[in-house]
Amino acid sequence: MKINENIETISAGSSKKRLMNMLLSLQNFCIVFWETLTGLSYGIKYRNDTAREMYLIGAQSFPIVFLGGLFVGIILSLETGYRFEVFGAKTMVGRTVSLGLVRELGPVISGLLFAARTGAKNSSEIGTMKISEQTDALLAYGVNPIHKLVVPRVIASVVMFLPLVLIADMAGIAGGMLVAKLWLNLDFAYFWKSAIYGLQMKDLFVGFVKPVFFGLSIALISCYYGLTTKGGTSGVGRSTINAVVSGSIAVLVMDFIFTKVVWELM
Repeated sequence: MKINENIETISAGSSKKRLMNMLLSLQNFCIVFWETLTGLSYGIKYRNDTAREMYLIGAQSFPIVFLGGLFVGIILSLETGYRFEVFGAKTMVGRTVSLGLVRELGPVISGLLFAARTGAKNSSEIGTMKISEQTDALLAYGVNPIHKLVVPRVIASVVMFLPLVLIADMAGIAGGMLVAKLWLNLDFAYFWKSAIYGLQMKDLFVGFVKPVFFGLSIALISCYYGLTTKGGTSGVGRSTINAVVSGSIAVLVMDFIFTKVVWELM
């Protein structure tokens, strides 16, 4: 009996400790978010860092986002085309591909790829600076690490992610159009007309607002894990994994919110 009571006491203590750690982490994240939000003007002061991050985050992410959007469009066109052909409705492929990409798959697939690449980059870079005490050196010189390290990365992510999603959408529609021509015998002009005229204003609104919030959340989460890195090189690895996983989950949760709540409100 005493053994069982001790086990229950230990379990209750560990559960309470985990809860306190979660609340403390949430508090620290809110502090990072607030200091980033109130320090956005420092993006001008550190404009060289911001421009460099825009190149590293945006331009160097182009190949993976382009290929991701292209193959999603190809697969979506193939799957829907063969299914619609059974019912004699393959002319709806263009509209289905454009709606699926612009409203859902384009932002989500790009967000997951962006979380993997940019999230790992931000977390590992800032985490390495944290364990090597470079962030402490910034504080010693009177420089806020959030203004110097986080703000340029957040601005770069928010600004560059929307163009990346647009590239993924266009690549996917082009890939779907090519598949529809080669394997479904649909004319290019008809596919394009169906794809464009099938989109409504609310489709474009939701598809273009999602990337802003996705880019903001991915950058903030990855930078937060970088700033809270501890435990040497193994800690950098843990922070990087946590940043990628948490960023990906944030993308999926926010996509659900936009799809369910915002879509119904509109």
